[in-house]
Amino acid sequence: MSRFRNAVLTVALLAVATVAAAQNTQYPGVGRTATPKEVAKWDIDVRPDFKGLPPGSGSVAKGQDVWEGKCAHCHGVFGESGEVFSPLIGGTTAEDIKTGRVANLNRADYPGRTTIMKVATVSTLWDYINRAMPWTNPKTLTTEEVYSVTAFLLNLANIVPDNYVLSDKNIAEVQARMPNRNGMTTAHAMWPGNEFGGVKKPDTDNKVCMKDCTPEPKVASFLPDFARNAHGNLQEQNRIVGPQRGADTTKPEAKAGMPVAAAAPVVAAKPENNEAKAAIALLNKHSCTACHGVDKKIVGPGFNEIAKKQAGKTDYLVGKIKAGGVGVYGQIPMPAQALPDADAKQIAEWISKGASK
Repeated sequence: MSRFRNAVLTVALLAVATVAAAQNTQYPGVGRTATPKEVAKWDIDVRPDFKGLPPGSGSVAKGQDVWEGKCAHCHGVFGESGEVFSPLIGGTTAEDIKTGRVANLNRADYPGRTTIMKVATVSTLWDYINRAMPWTNPKTLTTEEVYSVTAFLLNLANIVPDNYVLSDKNIAEVQARMPNRNGMTTAHAMWPGNEFGGVKKPDTDNKVCMKDCTPEPKVASFLPDFARNAHGNLQEQNRIVGPQRGADTTKPEAKAGMPVAAAAPVVAAKPENNEAKAAIALLNKHSCTACHGVDKKIVGPGFNEIAKKQAGKTDYLVGKIKAGGVGVYGQIPMPAQALPDADAKQIAEWISKGASK
């Protein structure tokens, strides 16, 4: 029996190896099979039943500190700002927390819809903050920071008290207080749904074609020449993360049969700029790059733009960094920055000299 068992195990292992080899050669020369560790790094979604939620905790107080340093410049001190993105907080009441349905969503005259009015599950907040925030540097918050920021948002909406510590142990209790927890349903068609008094029907009613089928359409998209650069270079407007890079709309679209442009000549590497490296490291440390790029505007102006306007004005720039302000480069306010004087001066000196890379 032992020989038979060993033979069966050998055959099974060979079969697995054959399948694995077939998978690796399905697209010859293109990539490789991801390792379990690599898959685990992307398998970070948190579901409404909290499957996937990592163990940990974070307090409202800690969340306020993280919020003011990394979130408030886009969302406002109290999550109420609509200057950069739609407001996160507002429009819910104590009665909504009791019923689980946000009454203002049924009002046609209500001026806007905030995130906390619409979101039904607290796992959605945790998951989105963890994967996508801060928007210029996603997936950089620690687990404690994500718990803390989520707790702070819930506190702003009066869902949890000021001294609350959110954790994987009590998050289900918070779900039972979400203002719109009973406001989401999947038991309807998209339009018209039963909630509007219409006749319910499936979202699609496609039939599988078995014979005399029409040819598979070739779907493609393109920008007409007259509109190609109507909104600036799309390549420069995409995030620096993710697979989407955008087309360089400053150049005409390459057509089939067109000669391919010659490669640009190799430019000699510039000597390393240690002053710029140190300054940019400080900008990242103090979250300045959440709102400012070196050579492009994000929320506030790029540092190159500031350098052109404030050349040689180190002391003035130190004062603006520390005090914040509004009106010089637009109406979106920059909050006061609580960074050490030495760091502020080093950043200001780099900007005043031209903000070079």
